[in-house]
Amino acid sequence: MGFKCGIVGLPNVGKSTLFNALTETQAAQAANYPFCTIEPNVGQVAVPDERLDKIATIASSAKVIATQLGFVDIAGLVKGASAGEGLGNQFLGNIREVDAIVHVLRCFEDDDIQHVSNKVDPLADAEVVETELMLADLESLEKRVPNAEKRGKAGDKEAKALASVLGQALELLKDGKPARLTEPKDDEEERLFEQAQLLTAKPVLYVCNVAEEEASEGNDLSAKVFAKAEAEGAQAVVVSAAIEAELVEMPMEDRAEYLTELGLEESGLARVIRAGYTLLGLKTFFTAGPKESRAWTFPDGAKAPQAAGEIHTDFERGFIRAETIAYDDYVGLGGESAARDAGKLRQEGKEYVVQDGDVMLFKFNV
Repeated sequence: MGFKCGIVGLPNVGKSTLFNALTETQAAQAANYPFCTIEPNVGQVAVPDERLDKIATIASSAKVIATQLGFVDIAGLVKGASAGEGLGNQFLGNIREVDAIVHVLRCFEDDDIQHVSNKVDPLADAEVVETELMLADLESLEKRVPNAEKRGKAGDKEAKALASVLGQALELLKDGKPARLTEPKDDEEERLFEQAQLLTAKPVLYVCNVAEEEASEGNDLSAKVFAKAEAEGAQAVVVSAAIEAELVEMPMEDRAEYLTELGLEESGLARVIRAGYTLLGLKTFFTAGPKESRAWTFPDGAKAPQAAGEIHTDFERGFIRAETIAYDDYVGLGGESAARDAGKLRQEGKEYVVQDGDVMLFKFNV
């Protein structure tokens, strides 16, 4: 299981530069003028996880396969997008297809790079994008809620539940609040709310794009964004897109030393991924053997059959049990055989809730 994050923001805030760095490609044309990105560029990036490398070494694996995340570089949004201004309709359609929003905000001064509003103010920039998303949702719900209410009164139980949950979202939007604050009262409303695909229901990660010399501590502008994220229950990270662009041009063995020289413990990519995992409630389990060691992503709270289904639907359909070793036991004892001998290999059934870092072997019969 992967997930797809849409990289959004106003023109010229560093979206395409960040996308290029994340995916280690030059697929997106990073140019100093609005709308240089017209079609959404989609890239897959491997999730770095040092646990996978340790497991592969112990298992003497011939191949090591990391889990993948998808990033979509979406055209820059301008005020009036909800009414079709600029590339508004296309922007809104593209963002509706992603699982989470990576909102890039310019937190650096540079007279050589044009700002669409001729001033650097990340909070104002964030408000422009958020307002357009809320206006689009508001217009949609003002049509959908009355229709659902009418069908609900006629005896349609699903329509009644839909009117209830979307009615709550509509009231939030009228108060200038995002739909993600909606609280469905049961599983049915939760399902219907997710199916509605409201733009402001998607989780948001704010990425503060700062100058190279500010990548370690951030600056006054990024501090304001972090305060905003905390107030909203959102996530925020500091990244220098310029540094990330430089990193991808370097040999892998030189990158750690370069980051150390800049006072950084890890790349911006690692910070974005970790924040994205937290944002979407994702965890990782591993499979290991002489042929390959592999990382798999699963939603927090998933039970063993669901995790098995991430490998293949047959694994979930015919699930019998899961031979499971905690990561610390696998590494500390030196692999599967030693863990088995020490009584640390467990036989888990259908109700087992998979833990982050579990090393698993699924038994199934179809």
